[in-house]
Amino acid sequence: MPTNTEFKAWRVEEKDGGYVGGEQTLNIGDLPQGEVLIRVSHSSLNYKDALSASGNKGVTRSFPHTPGIDAAGEVVESSSPDIASGSKVIVTGYDLGMNTDGGFGEYIRVPAGWCVPMPAGWDARKAMIYGTAGLTAGLCVQKLLTMGASPSQGPVAVSGASGAVGSVAVELLAKLGFEVVAISGKADHADDLKALGAAEVVGRDTLAEEKKPLVKPAFGNAVDTVGGGPLAELLKQIKPGGSVSCCGLVAGPQLQTTVLPFILRGVNLLGVDSVEIPLTEKRSVWDKFSGEWACPKTEGSARDIGRSGLDSALKAFLEGASAGKIVLDHSL
Repeated sequence: MPTNTEFKAWRVEEKDGGYVGGEQTLNIGDLPQGEVLIRVSHSSLNYKDALSASGNKGVTRSFPHTPGIDAAGEVVESSSPDIASGSKVIVTGYDLGMNTDGGFGEYIRVPAGWCVPMPAGWDARKAMIYGTAGLTAGLCVQKLLTMGASPSQGPVAVSGASGAVGSVAVELLAKLGFEVVAISGKADHADDLKALGAAEVVGRDTLAEEKKPLVKPAFGNAVDTVGGGPLAELLKQIKPGGSVSCCGLVAGPQLQTTVLPFILRGVNLLGVDSVEIPLTEKRSVWDKFSGEWACPKTEGSARDIGRSGLDSALKAFLEGASAGKIVLDHSL
């Protein structure tokens, strides 16, 4: 494809001391080096995209920049023997959308080692309904299962349950037979969480700071998507031998706790990375979501936006006003 071929991208640039995003026209030749050129039809919105769009230098070092840590579409050029032109692929994680132009553009160019083949029966939109958030939720649940988590241990808590990761975790855990307690600061989303399978929805005051180093155990296991103080309080409420999968930091990166949950109750704190893990691990979770782990309620409730809707949607993430799955459709 000629390097002067034009395409549209939602791009962030520094302006008047702040950061402004908007649609721009770019050329294929503007993209970074890579073995695979992909025509992106869909992307997915994530908290990290919102941070990048706000100029957060911890996510994106230099601007102008095209966010979008998720992308799905068709390969139009490939120098890799493992990826054929015309094949459909998913790209999530690694450096996509952080310092490498991402899925908010109609084209991306990436290393072959970032590409996962599209699971059988899926299309780009369905892949992006899950996106990095769904992948992360799946990895969290997989870690709990690997540690032996079972419904017989008692309720499983999901913090930040209204968010993109939490909502998928709620539906998946309920599908697997767990009694799910959804923890959310958004009371108006209680009915939606129950529709996903939550047996109970409680407020974030459930994880309000408690000076005691341990409290009465309430949950067999948990998925934590928020980090910070709420995670510290959640650890105090896990039953002996239970586990907490940790994947987020919207409540802060610091974790101030004691060793007591770990040495008196044998609680396991499991870190979950969905960015730099091997492709084989990503593909395993994608294949499960396209099969026995399918979350039809999440799929049915996702909403689509075009590039013109990105600015307001990303700001909602930063304001804590976003819920559910949002898919960017470049054709809109």
